[in-house]
Amino acid sequence: SDPNPDIRLLFLHFNTQFFWGSLSGIEVKWSPRMTLCAGLCVYEGRGGLCSVRLSLPLLKLRPRKDLVETLLHEMIHAYLFVTHNDSDHGDHGPNFHSHMQRINKATGANISVYHTFGDEVESYQQHW
Repeated sequence: SDPNPDIRLLFLHFNTQFFWGSLSGIEVKWSPRMTLCAGLCVYEGRGGLCSVRLSLPLLKLRPRKDLVETLLHEMIHAYLFVTHNDSDHGDHGPNFHSHMQRINKATGANISVYHTFGDEVESYQQHW
C-alpha cells in the first residue's frame, strides 16, 4: 500500500493505456469528506466536462489495488460520458461491462460494478 499515491499520475497513465488519451480534460482529485462511496464521477453540464473524485477516508487505509480499481471504474464512467454523453451514473450497462471486462482482462484487475467498502462505510456512519 502506497501512503501517498499520486492519483493524477495514475490517471494519466491509465488514460493513455486504456482510454486512448480521450480523458485528458478530466480532473481527478481526492475528496476528504466523501464517506458513502469510494469514488464518484461528477458531470458538469453538457459540455462533456466531468471530474473524478476519490474518497480519501475510504481509500487511504485500503490496499493500492482498491484505489486502482475504484479509479478505473470511475474512468470508465468518464469515458462513456465523454464519448457518448452518457451521464446516467447508475448505468452499468453493456458499454460499461465491455470496458470493465477489457481492462480486467488486460490487467488482472477486478473492477466491478460496485465499490462500496461496507466495513469502512459503517465505521464512518457510526461517528455521525
